[in-house]
Amino acid sequence: MTRHSTPPARDPVETGHRGGAAQLACLGLAAAALGGCNAVQSALHPAGDDAALLLSLTWLMSVGGGAIFVLVMVLLALAIWVRPPWLRRRSTVVALGIVFPTTVLTLLLGYGLLVLRSTNAPASGDALTIEITGEQYWWRVRYPADGDRPGFATANEVQVPVGRPVRLVLDAADVIHSVWIPSFAGKMDMIPGRRTLMQFTPERPGTYRGICAEFCGEQHARMMFDVVALPPAEFDAWREAQARAATEPASDFLRRGREIFARSGCGSCHAVRGAGFSGELGPDLTHVGSRRSIGAGLFPNNAGTLGGWIADVQGLKPGARMPSYGSLAGEELRALAGYLEQLK
Repeated sequence: MTRHSTPPARDPVETGHRGGAAQLACLGLAAAALGGCNAVQSALHPAGDDAALLLSLTWLMSVGGGAIFVLVMVLLALAIWVRPPWLRRRSTVVALGIVFPTTVLTLLLGYGLLVLRSTNAPASGDALTIEITGEQYWWRVRYPADGDRPGFATANEVQVPVGRPVRLVLDAADVIHSVWIPSFAGKMDMIPGRRTLMQFTPERPGTYRGICAEFCGEQHARMMFDVVALPPAEFDAWREAQARAATEPASDFLRRGREIFARSGCGSCHAVRGAGFSGELGPDLTHVGSRRSIGAGLFPNNAGTLGGWIADVQGLKPGARMPSYGSLAGEELRALAGYLEQLK
């Protein structure tokens, strides 16, 4: 007699855990996929003229490619199951195999060249020029003097006026980077020793996301920046405020933070205009408290994240070219972070 062993029953708790984990994994993948569809960083939500042209080309290729795929599948089904005589004629093969793809590809090439010619076109004489330098792993942003408005430097955030052409002058300080602002334009490489141009006109106010689209090192994925499109009057006010010197600390606690900033050598890498610090290796911190984020878009900007960044930058963003200052006492760290937060 042959004995059959009965497989042990599965523990319903274990099965439930596994099913729950699988469901959470699926939900995580779905959330990640849908995250690319939000309007902050999406080529499907153009906020400028160039992005709208690129979207029209995308839709044409997607819809046209889908229609051609359906046509090919229908013809394949006819050839397998129906086998109509007209499908075996030489004229049908020539028309669908040579004439049709040649015509479609020629028209698509012509339209694509027209779109490319229209995008990144030279901006008009009243364009706003902004210089952006990609560095490992952050963005140096400089606004040159514009008429009677003085120039200044900032980092990891670009403010632009709605309705005015913008000319981004791009370069890199170390390795090849690539800037991509999906809501405004296509990708543009940033090459050390060579300047490239990205030009567009913002058409809708809002906050949009720019990223590095060229692998540049271990923190490539954490190299982001915000592009804030403002009405012209608000942009002028922002520019005027950014050109001013740093605000004077209003309390002994904040003045102590400035002393710690000087004593720790922060001023050898960072500039704070009006406070006697003129370092150029790292981001300009004159108005760091007014920025939306720190760490090139990694964390929201507040005293807590500033303190954590100073104390353990290498733990939060390994490979960033800034040492961690974990030796600072808690009170010293709070004073230093408070001083930086009030630089608005």
